[in-house]
Amino acid sequence: MARPTALRTARRLGVTALAASLLAALPAPVAHGDDEPALKIVGNRTEPAFSRADAVSQLVDVETEADSDHDGRRDTVRMRILRPKETDAGLRVATIIEASPYWGGGNDVPFHPVDLDEDGLPDGRRLGDRTRLPGLIGPSVPFSGYTDNYFLPRGYAVAQVDSLGTGDSTGCPTSGGRNETLGAKAAVDWLNGRARGWDPAGRPVGAAWSTGNAAMMGISYNGTLPTAVAGTGVRGLKAIVPISGISSWYDYYRSGGGVVAPGGFQGEDTDVLAKGVYSRTDREICRPVLDRLTAEQDRVTGDWSRFWAERDYLRDVGRIRAGVFAVHGGNDWNVKTQHFGQLWQALKKHDVPRKMWLHQAGHINPMPLRMEEWLRQLHQWFDYWLYDLDNGALDEPPVEVEQADFSWRRQSDWPARGTRDLTLRLGVRGLEALPGAQVKQSLTDAGRTLPAETLVADPDSADPHRLAYTTGPLASDLRVNGVPEVSVRASLDGTSPYVTALLVDYGLDTRATAGTVADTSQLVCYGEGIPGDTGCAYRTAHRTERTDFKIVSRGWLDARNRHSLSREDRVVEGREYRLKWSMQPQDHVFKKGHRLGVVLISTDHDYTLRYQAGTRMTVRTGVSSITLPVTR
Repeated sequence: MARPTALRTARRLGVTALAASLLAALPAPVAHGDDEPALKIVGNRTEPAFSRADAVSQLVDVETEADSDHDGRRDTVRMRILRPKETDAGLRVATIIEASPYWGGGNDVPFHPVDLDEDGLPDGRRLGDRTRLPGLIGPSVPFSGYTDNYFLPRGYAVAQVDSLGTGDSTGCPTSGGRNETLGAKAAVDWLNGRARGWDPAGRPVGAAWSTGNAAMMGISYNGTLPTAVAGTGVRGLKAIVPISGISSWYDYYRSGGGVVAPGGFQGEDTDVLAKGVYSRTDREICRPVLDRLTAEQDRVTGDWSRFWAERDYLRDVGRIRAGVFAVHGGNDWNVKTQHFGQLWQALKKHDVPRKMWLHQAGHINPMPLRMEEWLRQLHQWFDYWLYDLDNGALDEPPVEVEQADFSWRRQSDWPARGTRDLTLRLGVRGLEALPGAQVKQSLTDAGRTLPAETLVADPDSADPHRLAYTTGPLASDLRVNGVPEVSVRASLDGTSPYVTALLVDYGLDTRATAGTVADTSQLVCYGEGIPGDTGCAYRTAHRTERTDFKIVSRGWLDARNRHSLSREDRVVEGREYRLKWSMQPQDHVFKKGHRLGVVLISTDHDYTLRYQAGTRMTVRTGVSSITLPVTR
């Protein structure tokens, strides 16, 4: 998973000089009764009334319900809190929490080898590389984002929580295990008086300043924990904002019964991640726990098991009491789009209050994409759920989808209403609407050395290592939004059990991509003229590049799991099987004049385990197909 310190694009700048010059202009908090401080609410919206510069800083160690390091004592999580100084004079406020395993820094960790010999065992010639997990070497700067600058002046406390086994917490990291959920949940319980807490000197401390209402938000791992905690049904957690969050850890490290890596981290797994974030002071006590992760995650079969069921948050969606504002990137190949797609469907099934942003970028914080609107809607969401302000947060269309030209489409659901299934057959002349001639076509796996981007290029040329099928130039734009489904009649001869489908947009195009900027002309600031209530971030610049194709979606299946994710069935060489699998959800417009393509390969170099080259995959045309959810 891409690490927050590498991903966080909004950085608070020092505002000491600004604070000094504006100190005299600081408005006094609205008071009532005997001059007791209160929130400033104008038009059902909290407004700045408190100084970030004068905020109270507090450290609390909160007792959890877990004992994951098995030392006979309940684990504790370290909670760092910033709150308006007026909370010491009777003001009670809600709290925005970001729980993370990354605050304490981390370690260099060897990744697992992914090149396998013919028996499916790691190839001794290719040992796992020692790989540095980005952003995990030094500890993060406390409160280096924007929530403190924006929300604290408006009457919110903000808190960071060290996940179990990291930073100043005890316990052990388990990459999504139940103990990590209980660790983050303890912060909400303490704010509501249901958990014990102590200051660093060991003195008991409570949260008399807290209303008990809390929100959780964050990106990546930090965006995963909010969904996990909300699924416990904990009282007091009123809102969550999972950004590029995992909804089931199986779908992060596995797919279709096979071992499949998160984008950019080939060879990572639960044990690698846990070792990477294991930053608590005691460096030995968690070794047995980490060894169990290695044993139980099962990189041999990739099958679903109780290990993965423990890390499946979808099963608990019906217990969520919080309003969910989900955010995801359509080009996020780290926490893949399946995570938002299946979470959204589960939220709908259980009628959980919800909204969603689906943008065109990758694994990033959405703030720089649309800063003013992001802050407006996030502010509205928290005011509604945490302060019960009747501000219309649920009256606006719940889904917003960014278009290729960076405009945004508002709609009532996702996939968009009116979406229908379009089935295209893999035929001898390309993708066809009707069944065609049944002809056997073969490819020879070379994915161990050739990445998918090489194999999908130039679909009209013969290539023995892939099968490519395309439409003719499209007569009009075609929007695919939803989950593509693949169905092929195929046989395998060789050692690799993987079959991979790639959905490709072919057409010379100018494509905009997210880039980084170095000059301050892209620096965008916000502020209300109050000390500490000013922040800046680099707006993500977009660069354009000419491209002949784009891989829109991917899907993988271990053919041994053609009947079930939890068990393998033998694949008989040369025997033809009906293989069905899903691709990653996507919202993409194939433009008029472009061609829609489907490319079949075996090994996907950057994602699947890589068996020795040479497996022969034979597909029967006419009865093999892809089904696309489409709308105009």
